Amino acid sequence: MRVIGGKFKGKLIHNPVDKTTRPLKDLVRESIFNILEHSNNEKIKLDGDIILDLFSGSGSFGIECLSRGVKKVYFFENYRKTLKILKKNIADFNLSKYTNIIEKNAYEISNEDINNEDIDLIYLDPPFKDKNINNLLERINKLKIAKKNTLILLHRNKKFKEKFIKNFEILREEKYGLSKIIFGKLLF
Repeated sequence: MRVIGGKFKGKLIHNPVDKTTRPLKDLVRESIFNILEHSNNEKIKLDGDIILDLFSGSGSFGIECLSRGVKKVYFFENYRKTLKILKKNIADFNLSKYTNIIEKNAYEISNEDINNEDIDLIYLDPPFKDKNINNLLERINKLKIAKKNTLILLHRNKKFKEKFIKNFEILREEKYGLSKIIFGKLLF
């Protein structure tokens, strides 16, 4: 897997060798960033933004964001084997001063973990079998991590028919192979 665009374009991102972590495919990542950079409805500037990457895995989404000018990424990962790869990727790209790796379950997020910063984009990539995504959306809402214009991206299995909390608005949904990416936001 490689970085798709920005200053690190073409550089290799290491992936875990075990099958418990499901990396975001290059094609899907490229499509997401095309939408983020060119869509009239889901467009965000990225340059100078602060990103929250929950269930980070190898960090491919957050690294792609940093390659495109994001100011800071908070990575949440608690699976030990994957954490080693995430840390290696951050070190190989020399990004430690632009990142904060929080080694705990994403469901335990607190404002202190993100230094009470306003987040511009939240990327959620839990295991496909995880059925508790609404609990995490409720927690994000309760902690007021998202701003009025914070975009939330969910990576889910395209077969799941999920019913989200009432104040989560789906803006767009795109399907790729077994995956779907849901673009949404919390309503205030």
